[in-house]
Amino acid sequence: MRISKSVLSRLAERLDWYVVLSVIIPFTVYMATLAPSVTFFDSGEFLTATASLGSAHSPGYPLFLMYAKVFTWIPLGNVAFRVNMATALSSSLACFGVYLLTLALLKKETLADNEQLSRFIVKTAALAAAVTFSVTPRLWLQSNHDKPYPLLAFMTAIIFYLLLAWRDHYECGEERPAYVYVCTFLAGLAMGLHQSVVLLLPAWFLLIVLADWRMLTRIKELVLATSFAMVGFSVHLYLPLRATQNPLLNWGDSKTSTQFLWHFLRKGYPAEPHPRDFSLLWAQIKAFNVPREFTWLGALLVLYALLCLWKHQRHFVIAYLAAVFTFLLVIAGYFNTVLDLIFLTEEFFTPLYLLTAVLVGVGLVNLLGYATRAAQLPEQFGFKVYGLIVVMLFVLPTSLCAVNYYENDQHNNYIAFDYATNSLRSLPQNAVMFTWGDSGAFPLWYLQGVERMREDVDLPHTPHIVFDWYLDSMPRIFKDSNLRKFDIQNSPPEVGLRIAVNDLIDLRPVYIDFSTRYSVSFSDYVPVQKGIVYRLMRASEPRGIPDISVWDNYSNRGILDKISFLDLDTGKAILIYANSYLEAGEFLFNIGRYEEGMKMLDKAVRISPELLASKQQLLMRYGIAR
Repeated sequence: MRISKSVLSRLAERLDWYVVLSVIIPFTVYMATLAPSVTFFDSGEFLTATASLGSAHSPGYPLFLMYAKVFTWIPLGNVAFRVNMATALSSSLACFGVYLLTLALLKKETLADNEQLSRFIVKTAALAAAVTFSVTPRLWLQSNHDKPYPLLAFMTAIIFYLLLAWRDHYECGEERPAYVYVCTFLAGLAMGLHQSVVLLLPAWFLLIVLADWRMLTRIKELVLATSFAMVGFSVHLYLPLRATQNPLLNWGDSKTSTQFLWHFLRKGYPAEPHPRDFSLLWAQIKAFNVPREFTWLGALLVLYALLCLWKHQRHFVIAYLAAVFTFLLVIAGYFNTVLDLIFLTEEFFTPLYLLTAVLVGVGLVNLLGYATRAAQLPEQFGFKVYGLIVVMLFVLPTSLCAVNYYENDQHNNYIAFDYATNSLRSLPQNAVMFTWGDSGAFPLWYLQGVERMREDVDLPHTPHIVFDWYLDSMPRIFKDSNLRKFDIQNSPPEVGLRIAVNDLIDLRPVYIDFSTRYSVSFSDYVPVQKGIVYRLMRASEPRGIPDISVWDNYSNRGILDKISFLDLDTGKAILIYANSYLEAGEFLFNIGRYEEGMKMLDKAVRISPELLASKQQLLMRYGIAR
């Protein structure tokens, strides 16, 4: 027992509590605001791919899926909560990366005659920078549910740290090529998180050649570095290996080299070229927005840090500016994202924001160092000085946390879970429901594939039925489908939808979701509302009275009583409920059931007050005074 206490005592003495806090503080914040289940966008898809060790949308994200899979074994909450927790941890590690890099850049700084005070300022500022990064809107949003970008940011931070360490040794006359080999391995491995990591290659290249351009002539080292990068990149072998096992979600079905390249090169996302004016270009450039993430105070600290670092560590300044330029050149210049989808490209900038947070920490240290020297502190001072320093350093992260907490608090966000559950509750046994948008489909995949809800129904995703690999994944409805007789891969998805509906309409109850209802027009079929879904019936068939009792079985958490967190697709889901209530109310008015119809209209307006005008028009049309 004495030995154990002694070991623990020595461990506590050697433990850097700043390191612990740089992880624990962000992780505590993220766990307090963590989404309890599936959310919209890619969440349901990532969750299903993780649970089944399958493949997510292009380029597959193999490293993220394997990393998150480990968390599914934790006996805490549902699978979605566990994977969300994996992202919370990776974001916390990214914050640790900020702490580590800030110390690496400031380890030679002398801020005062008092060495203890200097060390305290540097470490506390590095911690403040880490906490600041943790509560920026972009990282916080990614940290509350399943996302690969925080883990990518952490890995890029480690690469920057190792390259800075390599430079220090090289300047001291020590050859440490192993550092570079580890970096190239990690860079290749990071491709299994997202391909945007290649946009950092110019910055890493500059960190090396600015130390000595003759590195480019060392053929042996270049070959070894490339070999290590390929070893890291081999994580992508996961995709064809797992595809042979036909997992639950096998996006792209990468069994063959052709299909693997189709998947890896994102061939399933063709984009039509579109014109770009200055306003669109400016909107694309503004996607990288330092003042929005760190406030204008943070932006000024970044500029000050760049000026301070230019004197002694200009290699990092050049690398940072090169990274920003490369990201904007490719993401804004080359991708030319349409205005409605620019918000998706904002996620790619997470590694840049990590480096920006490091600069915030450097700026804080230099600013406080200047103030300390100007104040001419006595050799002896009390805890009030230390307390004042802590307050000054943590004003920015505390303010950011206060401003962003409400918008990023997802601890009661069940809207996607309930939306998918309510959709499944609306379907009869053995039904087929076609979905359209990703956010409408992916939560259903999670509930059915992972939570094992309503395995009797089939949920084909309309945009995918033009691909053979997707038809192969659903043999129960597409084994002998007429879709296989036509080459429709380059056709609009509604073409495939009409063929599939014709195949199934006489065999099983066929439904479509709200997005499909208002994305495709059907000439031979009539959509009959049942809650938030619609049954397709032939125009010649008697439709009867729609079943409105399904509304009584719906869960409306976060719909009638608003929650704090509302992203784009969550807001759309809420509007779908509101418009569905409005449509149901109009139908009830049409058959003379005014009291029930009024209740539906009242709920529609309660959910979405902007529908009040539509409600008033209906009341006037039916001569109802209210």
